[in-house]
Formats: sequence, C-alpha cells, structure tokens
Amino acid sequence: MIEPTTGRRAAATALLVAAGAATLALAGERVRPPMPKITAPVMFGTPEADRILEAMQVFPPDNPWNQDVSKMPVHADSDRIIASIGADKNLGYNLDMGFILVPPDQKRVPVKLVDYPNESDPGPYPVPDNAPIENWPLAVNEDKGALTKPGQTLEDLQRNGTGDRHIIVVDPVNGKVFEFWQSKKTDAGWQASNEATFDLKTGALRKERWTSSDAAGLPVFPAVVRYDEAERGLVDHAMRFTVRRTRRGYVLPATHWASPHFDKSYPRMGERFRLKASFDTSGYPKHARAILEGLKKYGMLVADNGSDWLMSISPDRRREGLETPKRVKVSDYEVVETDARANEDVPKLRRFAEDTIEAAFERVPGVSAANVVGGEDEELQ
Repeated sequence: MIEPTTGRRAAATALLVAAGAATLALAGERVRPPMPKITAPVMFGTPEADRILEAMQVFPPDNPWNQDVSKMPVHADSDRIIASIGADKNLGYNLDMGFILVPPDQKRVPVKLVDYPNESDPGPYPVPDNAPIENWPLAVNEDKGALTKPGQTLEDLQRNGTGDRHIIVVDPVNGKVFEFWQSKKTDAGWQASNEATFDLKTGALRKERWTSSDAAGLPVFPAVVRYDEAERGLVDHAMRFTVRRTRRGYVLPATHWASPHFDKSYPRMGERFRLKASFDTSGYPKHARAILEGLKKYGMLVADNGSDWLMSISPDRRREGLETPKRVKVSDYEVVETDARANEDVPKLRRFAEDTIEAAFERVPGVSAANVVGGEDEELQ
C-alpha cells in the first residue's frame, strides 16, 4: 500500500508543479531552467553563457525593467519629445556592452575610483583578469576612436583603450552586477572613474542624484540586448538608448540627470519610449523581430547622452539581421506615461543659485556662475 500512495502523491505533486508552470506561462513570466554550476568566469557570446543567462531572473518580475507598458497611456508631450529628437531619424545601435559572468566565490580585487568615488559602491569587486572592455571584440560604435583595432588583443584594450570603456561583471548566483565606467588596467591594478553595484534580486535603485556607469543612474546589464533572448524570439525586458539632448530631470527608475537644458521638449533621463502597436514586424528576421516586439511590450529607456536613437546590443557574432531595424523611424515610437515619480530641476532655482554664486565670487578674478554651475552648452556626466 505504501508504494501506490507514494506514487499518487508524486503524481499529484507533478501535476501541481505543471499547473504552476502553466499559470506562470499564462501570466507571461518565462519558466527558467535550473542555474548551471559556475566554477570559473564565463565570457558573454558563448553557449555556456547562454545557458546561465536563460536561468537568470534579472530583477523581480514586477520591477520596472520587466514591466509590460504596451497598454499604458501615451505621454501628453510625446509628439513634442519625438520631434525634438527628429521624427525622420532611424533607429541605430552600438555593438558595445559585453559582460562576464563570474562564480560566487570569484576573488575580489581593489579598483581605484578616480572621479566619482563618493557616488560609487564600496569594493573590493569580483573583477577577473579577462574582464571585457566595452566594444570588444566587434567594431560597431559611434565613437570610432574607441573601437577595437584590427589584431588588438583584449589585454591591450584593457590598458590602452579609449572612450567610455565600460566593464560589466555579473554574479548570477549572488544576484549582483558590478558596472564600471572608464575602466583601465594599470601596473598597479584596475582603475575606473566610478562603480555602481546593483542587486538583481531586489531591484533596489541608486541613491537619488547618484550617477552610475550610465548618466541616468541606471544599470546597463539588464537593458542590453543579448543573443540568448533574441534567439528565444523576444527580448523580454526594457532596453536602453541614447539621445543627444536631454533635460534636467529624471523619472524613476533613473536617479540622475546630466544636462544644462530645461526645455520640456527634450526627454528626461529614464523617459520610456515604445514602438507603436500598429507597427508591422512580420517581415523582419528573427533576431530583429525579437527586438522590435520587445520594444512594443517593454519599450526602452533614455539612459545616457550620446548620438540620437542608438540602442545597446552585446557584441555577439552570432546575431543576424541587425541592419533591418534601421528602417524603423523615430516617428514609429511614442513616449509612455508610466506614472512613475519624477524629479526635475527648476530654472528659477538655477538663476537664484547663479546670482548667489556671482555675489559670493564677484571679487575673485576668473570665477563666475558659468564656471561653477556649468555653461549652457555643457553636457554633463
């Protein structure tokens, strides 16, 4: 009698598990396989990395990065913001943001933070010797001088690379991502301008008014388009992109602005755009369609100042058809009203600050409000 009872219980348990999986699937949440064991650093763009990424939950399902915005209302200023970027411009991309997956016991090393140590999370950090620098190993980026040179090794790029030089280190087991801006390996070890650590299990934001390796204070890794998800047929999270001009404001989950401008026709950091539901994606190749359908459902967030309308895609040689989304124009998108809390600077406060600074420093040669507060044409980190 024991064996049949045990068998019935096992069968009932299996049915419950199957029912739970079906419920999750119906709710739109992907059922993930078990996490493979990670014993050494795993470079992006490999089948081993794909298996790890497929098992990862990047932020909780109800986090803004995983939020379905397809039914949210259009922002009241959508047309103005679209026009300020240029409605006839086309969607582009940088093959820029590589990353490395590390084991939970990866050795932690010091990283010298040279520009924004007070807005960085404390080290040491699990940065392996073979951490990839932004743009490695492919050569598609708006900053031509920062591209990997023909025959250049990763070791040389780590020491002599130029540009933003992001490093992204992901610890899947502990659910952490460590992101560095302007990273470089020196004889004394690693250094960077700043570092931001994000908890992938909780989705906690940066302190408000803190930057990250992105000027918006946002994480980079959760927003990058990866091969594994394009191959599955849907990029199931919000993506990141840049525009040339933003304004002095941010909307959560962004926590930082980086602009001298107040014009409300410019987007704020964290402003969310989505591809219009009416856009026909049926004629696009599989990987391109996975991106475009993801843009309909999850959209993309303004993450940094840069060239207009450039998305971040991991530099993976296996991806195909990426040239086709360039046919999509800015006018095919709309700005979403997410109802998230926003923070904006006020011109009146800036004028008051400038007047106060001018009064304080009027007797000091060579010092003015423009020096201290920032000139009108200055774009800030």
